[in-house]
Amino acid sequence: MTTIIQVAAVAGVSTATVSRVLSQPARVAEQTRRRVLDAVDALGYQPNVAARSLRTLRAAKILLTVPDISNPFFASVIRGAEEAARDAGYSVVVGDTRHDPEVEDQYADMLSRREVDGLVFLGHRLPASLAPLLAAQGTAAPIVNGCEYSPDIGVPSVHIDNAAASSDAMEHLIALGHRDIGVITGPAISPISRDRLTGALRAADRHGLGDQLQLRAGDYSAASAFQRAGELLAGGVTAIFCFSDEMAMGAISAIAQAGLSCPGQVSVIGFDDLPLARFFSPPLTTIAQPKGLIGQRAVELLVDILRGTTPARRQLTLTHELVVRSSTAPARR
Repeated sequence: MTTIIQVAAVAGVSTATVSRVLSQPARVAEQTRRRVLDAVDALGYQPNVAARSLRTLRAAKILLTVPDISNPFFASVIRGAEEAARDAGYSVVVGDTRHDPEVEDQYADMLSRREVDGLVFLGHRLPASLAPLLAAQGTAAPIVNGCEYSPDIGVPSVHIDNAAASSDAMEHLIALGHRDIGVITGPAISPISRDRLTGALRAADRHGLGDQLQLRAGDYSAASAFQRAGELLAGGVTAIFCFSDEMAMGAISAIAQAGLSCPGQVSVIGFDDLPLARFFSPPLTTIAQPKGLIGQRAVELLVDILRGTTPARRQLTLTHELVVRSSTAPARR
């Protein structure tokens, strides 16, 4: 088994420099760093993570919490996060908080006890137990938010522009001639739901339709949208914009149960572009989020903080895309 002493000898540096390159590369000159990494590759050196953790009091683990692990959206985010963490020498501990603040605090205590080195949370709340840590360490606190950006949280975040994305969805429906449009939002407490509603209203206002929108609140689940879509159909809508793909699928089911066709009589557009969206019947028009990239970039931000490197940008806004499939069509005359 190759040792760190052999790597140091081949690279012509001290073992301390090798260790520093592997743990805090930003603190080593580029030329030296390259010599060490070349030696690591040539010799096939594998650091002893357990021993390193004992020496540095680092766990080599990142905690990633999700508000609902049963939601397929988060599966892609977790995969991207796990790949980035593995590349950086960390493993990922996943916690399902189930939208419960008490459970969020229980997981967050792992960071306070140093069982993990950092936290990426995908919900909209900063666990209350971490407020003292954030107050004490400020921008150096090893905490990053993914997906549900809110400037009030005060931590680095990776997200899309939800207002702009929602506006694009509405513009698509309006361009198809729809004027009687229903919107099924997420919970009012959710920052992304509020942002998406802002974007939808802006687009409607641009076309003089702001007062005509029929709004219903869901909870991102298919069951909630199934019920709310029934109410909207009774109101005579010709199109429904849902703030998640799962809700869009529930809405399409409600349309079928009402004896109507999608998109022939009622168009539906979702949000997220889940893997199932393209295989649903009809294939779902939706807003695509770069789910895996959100997880990847969130972990990269966190690793920068853990290594003492100042991130180039603390708020990363990634690109969304309107994906047009078969669940939307011109409004019926």
